[in-house]
This record gives sequence, C-alpha cells and structure tokens, in this order.
Amino acid sequence: MMKNKISIFIIVLLAVTSISYGQGPQKPNFEKIKALKVAFFTERLALTSAEAETFWPIYNEYEKTRFHLGKTEHAEFYSKLGDENVSEKEASDLLDKYLKIEKEEEELDKEFTLKMKKVLSAKKTLLLIKAEKDFKKQLIRQFRRNHEGSW
Repeated sequence: MMKNKISIFIIVLLAVTSISYGQGPQKPNFEKIKALKVAFFTERLALTSAEAETFWPIYNEYEKTRFHLGKTEHAEFYSKLGDENVSEKEASDLLDKYLKIEKEEEELDKEFTLKMKKVLSAKKTLLLIKAEKDFKKQLIRQFRRNHEGSW
C-alpha cells in the first residue's frame, strides 16, 4: 500500500516537473502545486480516508486564511517599506500594523495546530509540521532548477 502511494507521488511529481521544464520560466500553476501538496501530505502523513475527510477542510480553511493575512501584510506593510518619505508617525503606524498581523498569524497557527491535534494524533500533527517545511523546500529547489541562470 505504501509503495503504491510513493509510486503515485513520484509519477505525479515527474509529470509536473517535465511539464514545467517544457514551458520555461512562468508564473506558478497553483492548481498543480495544490495537487502535489495533497499527494505529498497524504503520503507523508499516511492519512486514512476518515482522517483525510476531516483534515482537508480544516487545512484548506487554514491555508485560505493564511493567504489572506499574507496579502494584507503585503498591502499594508511590505508595499510601503521602500518609501523614504515616510514620517516617523507613519513608520510607527506601519510597525504597529506589522506587529498586529504577525500576532494574527501566530494565533492562527496556534489554533490550527490545536485543531489538528484533535483530528490527527500528536505524532501525525508533528509530521504535518515537518511535511509543510519539506514541501516548501522541495518547491524552492524545483523553482531554482527551473530558473537556473535567470537570476
């Protein structure tokens, strides 16, 4: 069973990789990344169908909220960092916004981890944290391979 999951994951990974190589530098295809993430997490966490049924809606909602917080952070903070004409008061307000968003992200992560601990075992929750880091590393490696020499 585990060998089948690994084989399927490798086939999907190779297919997506070969497609992206043939198309050259481009914007990331979020649907492909999502499909890879589902396969990666399912394999790494060895999710049963019952676990997957409760896990994915919670994870998807978490990811959606995290994405919106990131957009807010960019719009309200990072997009204004290069402005050299910002007053001390505006700079202070920006820092306050930044700290507020960071706190919201921290609280979101905490709530998500506590929810996962109820849905999955503590061990699988730890594996999820590791799987997220590993998946990001893999995406970065793949991006670098696809864009070698373009920096």
